[in-house]
Amino acid sequence: MNQSQLKKEWNALLRSEKAFLGKAYQVREAGWQKKVEKYVPEKLEDTLDKTFCKAFELIFEKGTDIIEKTYDREKKEQEYKIDEYAANLKNNADSVKVFGRKAFGSRARNMVISTVEGFGMGVLGMGLPDIPLFLSVILKSIYELALTYGFSYDTEEEQLFILKLIEVSVLHGEELLQGNASVDEWIISGIEFSDEKKVQMERTSYVLAKELLYLKFVQGMPVVGILGGVSDVVYQKKIADYAAMKYKKRFLRKKMP
Repeated sequence: MNQSQLKKEWNALLRSEKAFLGKAYQVREAGWQKKVEKYVPEKLEDTLDKTFCKAFELIFEKGTDIIEKTYDREKKEQEYKIDEYAANLKNNADSVKVFGRKAFGSRARNMVISTVEGFGMGVLGMGLPDIPLFLSVILKSIYELALTYGFSYDTEEEQLFILKLIEVSVLHGEELLQGNASVDEWIISGIEFSDEKKVQMERTSYVLAKELLYLKFVQGMPVVGILGGVSDVVYQKKIADYAAMKYKKRFLRKKMP
């Protein structure tokens, strides 16, 4: 592949990562969150935590086949091989850019699905019941990104990586920087994460429950829940954006000497 273009893509990616981390570092609490804080049941966060964890377990065990019905996995795997062959053969900048363009197109299509899902659940006043759907939309987006860059998503190691991406993408402050560093260490040095999938699943569920507590509470109210539904889309985009950067980094790292 064209090494000059790969280097340009790498440098652009580092700038994008720096911008993402800078924006996500500070916790920004909306005014309405403070107003509803006193109405949130004490046990809701624990309930959310358990619901997220059960949803992850269900999707990884039985839901991946259902998610794969929404796209053609075999076709995407073949497209990657064709694009990789073309990039090696042509050795030009355009053939390298193809992977990023396809990843962007995939994310754009999934954002439409996210918007419909979030708005619909918000209007209906569905907070907790929509969590499996919320996670399915996120995982669909990540699965398609993985295939675009030539990676699988159904091994224990890859599922652990995906769970780690979701966790880190919604962290703030030093936890964000430390989590991001561990992801990069895995990508660049091949140093495995210390936790097993079950432990990482619990940690990711805890972080999501803590971050989305007020949004899911508000989303449980008909009509008013539109606010929470719109926020679903914001978080789904944030997670997908972070995942896209890390899969691209894995791809570039693999192709660069």
